[in-house]
Amino acid sequence: MVTTLDTPLLDADDLVGMAASGEAPSPLTGTAALMVDLAAASVLDGASADWVLGWLRVAGCPVIGVGQGSGTLAAACDASVADIDAAAPLLEGVRTAPLAAATAVQLLRLTEDLPLESALHAESLAYATLQAGPEYRAWLAAHQPGAVVVSDKGPAVLMERDDAHLRLRLNRPSRRNAMSVEMRDALIEALSLVTADSDIATVTLDALGACFSTGGDLDEFGTAPDPVSGHLVRGLALPGRCLAACAERVTVRVHGACVGSGIEFPAFAGRIVAAPDSWFQLPELGFGLIPGAGGCVSIPRRIGRQRAAWMMLSRARIKAPTALDWGLVDSLE
Repeated sequence: MVTTLDTPLLDADDLVGMAASGEAPSPLTGTAALMVDLAAASVLDGASADWVLGWLRVAGCPVIGVGQGSGTLAAACDASVADIDAAAPLLEGVRTAPLAAATAVQLLRLTEDLPLESALHAESLAYATLQAGPEYRAWLAAHQPGAVVVSDKGPAVLMERDDAHLRLRLNRPSRRNAMSVEMRDALIEALSLVTADSDIATVTLDALGACFSTGGDLDEFGTAPDPVSGHLVRGLALPGRCLAACAERVTVRVHGACVGSGIEFPAFAGRIVAAPDSWFQLPELGFGLIPGAGGCVSIPRRIGRQRAAWMMLSRARIKAPTALDWGLVDSLE
């Protein structure tokens, strides 16, 4: 079990010693996370600092910086917190799924400077890897999917055009607008129209019901034939990729719960307007997974790699004012 008690706070001497030893911290070697005292930056000299930073950047587990710091040591960490107590939710997330946590931070490091399309492919490959892993398999074995019953009339995405403006509305309020295969295909169809028709100057996307979307439909998890097929499908049919292609014309208006793909997908838009009651969460680590609807790409490009990792590891809810302060949304209305 990973706790603040068995994840010691590493000072400068600890960091230099571990880096010099050639130790490769990883869940596979008994280290599920590292906590680094950011004050250590002040006592690391040039040579040792470069050595330590190189070692941290390839660590096979999350590196959590503790304390105040804005230099290269702080930048090398995967997430930063003010004190040890604030690290507890992140360590709890790591305890829940250490393999998924390690994969998440390694992916975020990798995709930070990649072009969008390459980053999306990397995310999909990492997601497929975890689908074949023990943490997701354990969650799937314990999860009893229910029958998918849709009681809402009309298509999954309503479309209404007024001259050069197109309004799209998620229309599965009875399912809390879960991102089902039906919803995915409807979004791709609508956004493909936007991409193909240059006469559509502006697009507004919102949702009916109590919330924008609670993310992937859990009753459809595990229904793909295999992880490889799932990866290939995402390469052909990912709503976020379609949204990114026409982002400058699209404003997404969100309200209520925006969970998992319910924020991963909107984060590709040129503008997000959030209602004051909106809240945001990335819960995928609890399933032994990472965000797989493009969120490992769209969200860090809005709020930065470290805040994205904080959201993934902690699985905490972010309220609308914080989302605005971080840049996850562009305005509150």
